[in-house]
Amino acid sequence: MSTTETAVRPRSGTSASEPSTRPKGNGLPAIGFLAPFLVLYLAFILGPGVYGLVMSFFDTSLVKPGLGTFAGFGNYAEAFQSSDFWSGLWHTVWFTILTTPPLIILAFVFALLADRARHGRWFFRLAFFMPYILPSAVVALIWIFLYTPELGLLDTGLAKLGMTAPNWLGDPNWAMPSLAITTIWWTLGFNFVLYLAGLQDIPRDLYEASAMDGATPWQQIWRITVPLLGRTTTLVVVLQVIASLKVFDQMYIMTQGGPNFATRSVLQYIYDEGFTNFRTGYAAAASMLFFVVILAVSAVWFGIVRRQQKGA
Repeated sequence: MSTTETAVRPRSGTSASEPSTRPKGNGLPAIGFLAPFLVLYLAFILGPGVYGLVMSFFDTSLVKPGLGTFAGFGNYAEAFQSSDFWSGLWHTVWFTILTTPPLIILAFVFALLADRARHGRWFFRLAFFMPYILPSAVVALIWIFLYTPELGLLDTGLAKLGMTAPNWLGDPNWAMPSLAITTIWWTLGFNFVLYLAGLQDIPRDLYEASAMDGATPWQQIWRITVPLLGRTTTLVVVLQVIASLKVFDQMYIMTQGGPNFATRSVLQYIYDEGFTNFRTGYAAAASMLFFVVILAVSAVWFGIVRRQQKGA
């Protein structure tokens, strides 16, 4: 029998023209397993989201029962005309710009170094991921202590070097970079783990073959590692952008949006309008506008992934 005939010969008991079949069930066990999640999803995510959308068209207030009077698109128009809303959105975007590139580049570099370490890999994984599991309040208290003028570790260290430390959290020009440094230290471990998992999926044979062809380690990184981590990088970028856009905890705890509202994010603006000024209808409208921004970022990521899948 020829090689071609052997390659196209179907296995015994099956026909080449018959598609493979799998046992079909009624799906009730799967629905039963999914039911608790679906109930929680409807009760705490989808339900409040729909109610928030409805509430955004009313003058709802925490001090009045019910939805209040119908406002139509008045809340949305007010948000578009509010300088405080746009200022909070710009602070959020500026924070994203400050944090996203370092969190991607440093995570890749540290993951590459940890992956190539011959000894103590577990230590590096633990050391980089450990800060990520800390609660936001604990991280904020640690860095408030580090940033304390004249008493903090940073001021003390710079003073010994003969340098004058800035007012980290009290200067409007330094407050946002200081929060960015805190966030980079805190959340670097998540991207680090994603890159480390991607590096472990790259076959070692590619590096060995390229080394035999005379490729330097730097050429291996640019021509093998970086291209093969394309999808991982796309995932890391989008997740990091969304996480940075949703910043709230560290800003609220460390600076309360100050000094002079220099670090008030759009989420804190929504929080202040809803729970300080009791204008929950207007806060819902502002949150819906911000949701559109997050949705646009997700749509861009989805389009990039679809293009990568078609090109693969």
